[in-house]
Amino acid sequence: MSSHREAPEISKDPVADNTDTYAFVSPDDPGTVTLITNYLPAEVPAGGPTFYEFGNDVLYKIHVDNNGDGLPDITYEFSFDSVITNPNTFLYNTGAISSLNDPNWNKRQFYDVTRVDHSKHGGEREKVLGEGLACPPSNIGPHSTPNYSTLGQEAVHSLPGGQTVFAGQRTDPFFVDIGSIFDLADLRPFQEAHVVPMPAAGGVDTLSTVNVHTIAIRVPISSLTSDGSVPTNVMSSKAVIGVWGSASRRKVRISDGEKSERSEAGPWVQVSRLGNPLVNEALIPMSRKDEWNSSHPVGEKEYLQYVAHPELARLLPVLYPKVFPNLEALEAKKAPREDLVAILLTGLPAGVVPGFQNNTKAVADMLRLNVAVPPASTPNPLGIVGGDLAGFPNGRRVSDDTTTIELRAIAGLTVPLVNKAYKPDEAAEAVTDDTPPMSVRFQSTFPYIGIPHDGFDFPSTTK
Repeated sequence: MSSHREAPEISKDPVADNTDTYAFVSPDDPGTVTLITNYLPAEVPAGGPTFYEFGNDVLYKIHVDNNGDGLPDITYEFSFDSVITNPNTFLYNTGAISSLNDPNWNKRQFYDVTRVDHSKHGGEREKVLGEGLACPPSNIGPHSTPNYSTLGQEAVHSLPGGQTVFAGQRTDPFFVDIGSIFDLADLRPFQEAHVVPMPAAGGVDTLSTVNVHTIAIRVPISSLTSDGSVPTNVMSSKAVIGVWGSASRRKVRISDGEKSERSEAGPWVQVSRLGNPLVNEALIPMSRKDEWNSSHPVGEKEYLQYVAHPELARLLPVLYPKVFPNLEALEAKKAPREDLVAILLTGLPAGVVPGFQNNTKAVADMLRLNVAVPPASTPNPLGIVGGDLAGFPNGRRVSDDTTTIELRAIAGLTVPLVNKAYKPDEAAEAVTDDTPPMSVRFQSTFPYIGIPHDGFDFPSTTK
């Protein structure tokens, strides 16, 4: 979760596993939008001697749809290359790393950034924005990376046109009690009411001591909208963009075990994608998860049934007897959950939430961001459910509590958006996995995700 190891095949390929995607109007630079995709789930900080890095044989992409058809109009592509500077040592570093060009650092990684503009006739126009940009090292520990915040800041690069980019290790910003959710949804705050009751307990933030690899790019709003404008009218369709991330590999890979060589050939084949959190993780059946990862948002109607009739909504009344009677009655009618379809696949149309919309014409799994909504002065982690129009499901900020938001939505809290006569169960407004955001995992400036845990102080996830 949100999309960590969520499908059988991608769980075996962590460097291509898109764990989370974020899109929001930058709080410290509201004329820009920040787009983030994370990869490599559950990096144990003490991961040496071969520390984590992006895949040199993976093409990472962030897609933007600015006309609502579920197809990319703009794609940012990121390709990586690693260099060993000292072939005669087994060490990642032979002394303290004080800068990104420190000779003590042996295994380095660099990347290129390319913007691709797609025409409606199928043509593409590519522009290289940056070449040979340095990633920071992994956060080894106080002896090897004594001033990691400086290394991270040094890896923030300026690009033409007022754009900023970063690629490298960060703390995993997603917070969730994976252990309780996948143990038959035995949510610790509510486990006294579970069909197999246990004493109530606080949630356990499973990802609080692990890292991920982040790709973040901050771009002017005018470079993303269909007409090059900076919309101020929230109700305008031109103010809404769709965002998702993906990872692709070459169709053919050949390995020579004797010479330890490998080569790739053929077209790029998508192996992972992610727009809204938890869709593939908690809504798509296990038998179709790999297929979903290789598909594209424009084909989402193929999977519409799993959002309109979520399995978890049927399970909650069974797992928590007498706690969700209204949800149980609703599920018995077998009516499609139009509220969830709007939140996750079409965006909220005008009139559902006063003064807001982020609707698009396509049924597609994309983060839909209305760029005319300014950043909140006091963000609410519950986003729109908490009255904060700048938060999820209007895009997604790194501190948004998407697990609680989606749990409550599936439990029926958002049904009145489309059916005023429905009364949610009291539990629908209280259900949570009880893992509030920890401020240490976020920062107020780009790339907005906190510095990674170091391997000396966080040797395992059970410390």
